[in-house]
Amino acid sequence: MTTFEGFTQKDFDVFSIPGLESRMEALRENISPKLEAIATDLAPDVTAMTGDEMFVHVAKHARRKTNPPNDTWAALAANKRGYKKLPHFQIGLWETHVFIWFAVIYESPIKQDFARKLKENRQDILDHIPDEFVWSIDHTKPDAIPHLEVKEEKFDSMTERLASVKKAEILCGQTLPRGDNRLKDPEAFLQLCKDTFQTLEPLYRMTKSL
Repeated sequence: MTTFEGFTQKDFDVFSIPGLESRMEALRENISPKLEAIATDLAPDVTAMTGDEMFVHVAKHARRKTNPPNDTWAALAANKRGYKKLPHFQIGLWETHVFIWFAVIYESPIKQDFARKLKENRQDILDHIPDEFVWSIDHTKPDAIPHLEVKEEKFDSMTERLASVKKAEILCGQTLPRGDNRLKDPEAFLQLCKDTFQTLEPLYRMTKSL
């Protein structure tokens, strides 16, 4: 098992390697082991925090036949067999940044109920999430919406979309640009992940009654 020793600029440069096979080889050799090590390190903390046993899932990109992946990740979810249908936590990277998310993505069967729950607790959520956090409504795109820009109207539009659009998703967490010094420091980065997931735990808790 690899020990996480921090991210390097070379890790991010993997996403500029042309061709599916070459990029996948570099991902498997350089990045997937780091993400697996991070998620494995975090699993006991997230298990204790949520009360659900968490299992590590590393993205395999198995369905890709032509286009190389532009991002990759590891997920923590309360099922050994899969994570996409479940509320889960993610750590991963694009060429430009690292992300640390709580996610309910389009495969989830609880999306409509979770959207209702989010709307019911809108003010508590808006007050609880720190200013430096961000939101996403599509995990396949690198863009994020700063929490500072998510006022009541925006939050309602995100939750309504989650309830009504088949491909809609909602993710919340932190992103760090590739030059952030915390990415080079394993202890600092792992602590940041733990703190981020602790902050997001109330969102996870909301899903447990659905």
